[in-house]
Amino acid sequence: MGQKPPRLKFFPFYLVGIILVLATPSTLGYMAWEGQNTSVTVLAMTGAPDRIVFIADPHVREDNVGYIREVIGEINTLHPSVVLIGGDFVYGEHPDLSLQEVWKEIDAPTYAVLGNHDYKAGVDAVSGVEKIIAVSETNRTVEGYDMSALKDGTVDTAFADTLAAVLEENGVRVLRNEYLILDIGGTPLLLVGVDDGWAGMAAPPQVPETDAFTIYLIHEPECRADWDADLILAGHTHGGQVMVPGIKELNDNGVLELSGLVQKGEAPLYITRGLATSNLRTDLRLNAPPEIVVIRPSLSSS
Repeated sequence: MGQKPPRLKFFPFYLVGIILVLATPSTLGYMAWEGQNTSVTVLAMTGAPDRIVFIADPHVREDNVGYIREVIGEINTLHPSVVLIGGDFVYGEHPDLSLQEVWKEIDAPTYAVLGNHDYKAGVDAVSGVEKIIAVSETNRTVEGYDMSALKDGTVDTAFADTLAAVLEENGVRVLRNEYLILDIGGTPLLLVGVDDGWAGMAAPPQVPETDAFTIYLIHEPECRADWDADLILAGHTHGGQVMVPGIKELNDNGVLELSGLVQKGEAPLYITRGLATSNLRTDLRLNAPPEIVVIRPSLSSS
């Protein structure tokens, strides 16, 4: 059975450029500052392993690799047990993949999924809107999950394969519809990595029945199903990137799904605001600072 088209979940953050045209120089200065000042969010989950760090959307470029290196330094000070990266490693038509060597600096086992930019799928305003509409017409039930219709002529699987190989060389294990069972300080973690939905590559694997804390790692929040999980992690939205008055309230009330904890099904979803931006060459943000998420056990489960 297919699903009804969802309510509007995502503010079209491709409109950021229009908003910025109206911004004052002082506002632009603040937005540039906010785009380089990362906040840390602690997410307490019953039964979770300790000190799982989650980031997404680094969009590594020559002009932001220094900032990404600073973020990695901050991550290392948190002494993570494991680092999870929710896709969109690159930006631009011809990204410099040598910059991905920055991930060697993470002092913890690192796992990731790929995002739509990593497949060059839906990377401009028009094709992005087309992808959102196409997702609404797919079957995202657990039993019939099928995103294959989104694999169109723009999807560059050869580039994604090359990028995945480069990431592996630099210490990032890329999960492409795979799962792993990890031991995190004596607490078992079932980590399921679902490949990119907008690229039509998402095909969740069959996973064993287990009492392990279960995380599904995806890129686009709207491509999730109500999997049997303790937590679903996603990025992609950049937290709206520019949260003008009224948008935050729509997000907080569940009309939009841009950032934070969403509980609409059995499995809670956390959408990170991500690190960098893809819509602008300068990482400008307003009321949506870049984010490092730290997952820890709740006091009741520790």
